[in-house]
Formats: sequence, structure tokens, C-alpha cells
Amino acid sequence: MTGSAFSSGQYNKKLDSISADILKNVGLNKGFIVWMGFLVIAFGACIFAYTIQLRKGLGVTGLRDITSWGMYIANFVFFVATSLVGMLISCVLGLAGAKWVKPIGRIAEIIAVAFAAVAGLVIVSDMGRPDRLPYVFLFGRVQSPILWDVSVVTTYFVLSLLLWFLPMIPDLAIAKTRLANKPVFLVKAYDILSFKWIHHEAQYKILNQAVRILLILVIPTAFAIHTVTSWLFAFTPRAGWDSTIFGPYFVSGAFVSGTAAVIIAMYFFRVNYNLKNYLTTDHFEKMGRVLILVSVLYLYFNLNEFFVPGYKMKTQDAIHLKELFTGGHALLFWGVQLCGLVIPVFLMLFRSVRRPTPMLIISTIMLISAWLKRFLIVVPPQAHPYLPVQNFPVEWIVYKPTLIEILVTAASFLLVLIIITILSKLFPVIPIWELAEDEIKKETKEV
Repeated sequence: MTGSAFSSGQYNKKLDSISADILKNVGLNKGFIVWMGFLVIAFGACIFAYTIQLRKGLGVTGLRDITSWGMYIANFVFFVATSLVGMLISCVLGLAGAKWVKPIGRIAEIIAVAFAAVAGLVIVSDMGRPDRLPYVFLFGRVQSPILWDVSVVTTYFVLSLLLWFLPMIPDLAIAKTRLANKPVFLVKAYDILSFKWIHHEAQYKILNQAVRILLILVIPTAFAIHTVTSWLFAFTPRAGWDSTIFGPYFVSGAFVSGTAAVIIAMYFFRVNYNLKNYLTTDHFEKMGRVLILVSVLYLYFNLNEFFVPGYKMKTQDAIHLKELFTGGHALLFWGVQLCGLVIPVFLMLFRSVRRPTPMLIISTIMLISAWLKRFLIVVPPQAHPYLPVQNFPVEWIVYKPTLIEILVTAASFLLVLIIITILSKLFPVIPIWELAEDEIKKETKEV
């Protein structure tokens, strides 16, 4: 992209056309206010549930001495996993030269920013004394994986935020003169955040270099964030967690949940923002192929995770696997494996299924299954400690989430939706200048 190209009449016509399609969804309208009102009221009700937990302690949850990690930690692992999609779409596919991901890249980064931002807050919900959170930074030990986890989550959030914002600066400069009938504060915000961008060739050169550096930095950070999270489990000798492949196992699962989340978001923006010309059927077809690839990879690690200990059948592993395969968690386990992985992969092999509506249904089922999978990773291994369980009330042995836990967990999802709604409603959800440039190049080649 050069300053001279930007000043051409052909390019300006293309910008006007794309800007009109994308910017018509930017701003405050009745639908946005009603939706945000619902989210804020629901979020407030869930936060009220958390204030009860804050006053009375974790005793209002189903967490006890035997099962001390429950829904909250499963939710944390899920949020960290889903946030990795920004790295997969923008970095891996982007650096590999997949041009078709450009309309999807910003959507993936919005999801990454929202889930990474809330992941840090989700872990606080599991703390009986959240006022001691600063101690992690003040007195944290290098030997503790928890310190690494906090560090990489924070780093990944900052990098994802920059990766979402920096490529949008030229779009803000383009949009600030095309925001007719939009709120004054939005025009002013665009003017400030565009940093006096004038579409000079030197500016684009610096921007491209900065973005490329971020893309390279995000990849190891993203792998680190979920690898370290997996080590919180794998560093213990507990059956079900004592595994040397938990790192790649968690990362591959993260790609599945993140890809499914992006497909759901694509469908929403395609229908509600009327972006069918930019989020085409072909994009869903290609994202379906990506989902097949990462799902098969995840299925491979699932086979390793269960087949190897199942073949050796050590005492503790046998107890854990029987609980999953034929015990109290068997229905949930087989439902997650079949409905959330095996059957969707088989169905997506057919091209007719890799279309917007079928992909929405499949991705929704897979995303729900991804959360339930984290629940199965966290909870069942704690039900069979090495020391014998005796003289405990039944409700202390069998973990059942309480209404307080469910509401506090729901608060995290509501907060993610609030962040995604604000970012996608106040800023262009599809890159303008990049698409305009690609259209010009395509037309030039055709000529």
C-alpha cells in the first residue's frame, strides 16, 4: 500500500464502497441499546451472586476439600483456550500467506482480546481471598507455575490488543471523514486514535513491520499461555493429570474451541451486520476445513491421553478411566467425545455441510462440548484421592455446582459478550483498507 495508490480515484471509489458497507453498522442504535441493556442487567445479577460468595466465602459453592477445583477452574481453562484463536487465524494462517483470512482476522482478534481479558478475572472467582491477589506479583516465586500463568496471560492480552488495534489505525483515518450521522464522541475518538494518519508510504512500511513483529511474538506467547496452564495440572502425580502430553493436548483443544467461536461470530456478523459480500460461503467452507484439521489433531491427542494409561491400567489410572468410561461421568464423557468431536468431524467431511447454517450448528455444539471437556479434565480426577475418603458428608464427596457458582460463571460469559459487542459496534469489524487494496490488485490482474 502506498500514498500514491491511496490518492488514486479508483482506490477512493473502492474505499467508498467498502466503507459504506462496513461503517453502516458502526454506532449506537436501538438494537445495540436493548442488547447492551439486557447484558448489563444480567451481568449485574450475576455480580450480586459473587458479592454473596465474597461475603460468605467459598462455602456457598460446591467446592470442598476433596474437589477444590470445579466449575471456576474449568471455565478458566476454557477461556484461555478460546483466546488462542487470534494466534491461529492472524499469525499461523496469516504468516502462511492465506489471503482469505483477512476479513476474518479482526473478528478473531476481538474474540482473543475478550477471552484473554476475562480469563484473568475468571481465576479471581476461584479465590476465597481475592484481596491477596497482589501477593502473586509481590511475593511470587519463579518455581510456581501460577506466576508463569499470570505473566503469560497478561502478555498475551497486551499483544492481542495491539494486534487488533494497530492494523485498524488506517481504517480509523479513513472512517473519521465518513461517519455521517454518527455520535460526535465516536468521530472524536476516531480522530484521536488514528494518530494523524495521512496514508503515507513510510507510515504503511512502519505499520507492516510492527504488525509482523507482533505476529511473530504472539505465536510463542500463545503456545506458552496454554502450555503453562496445562502444567498446573501435569506437575501433580494425580491420575488423570499426570501426563507428559498435556501441553500439546491443551493447545490442540484450544484450536478447536477457538475456531468454533470464530465461526459462530462470523455467522452473527454476516447475518446481523449484512456482511454476506465479505464473509462469504467460501470463508465458511475454508474455516470448516480448518476446524476439521484441528479437530483431527485434537482427536489424536485424545486417543493418546486415554489409550496409553488404559493399556497399562495402573491402579489409580484404572479407577479414573472406569469412572469416565462406565462410571458416573460416562454419559458426559461419551457425549463430549462423540457429539463434540467424532460426529462433527465426520459430517464436515461433506462439502454441503461446510456452509454457514450447518457450520453454525456444528460449531455451537463443539463449543459447548469444549467447555464440558474442560469440566471433565478438572473435576473427575479429584474424586479419587490417594488417601481414603471417609467420615465425609456425601455432599462433600460428590461435587455439584451451586446456583452461586453457575451465576458467577455466567458472569464471565456475559462480560465477554459485552466486550465483543462494544468493540464490534464502535469500530469496523472488517478491515477496510486491506480489502480495498486486495480488490484493486485483483482487478488489475484481471485487466
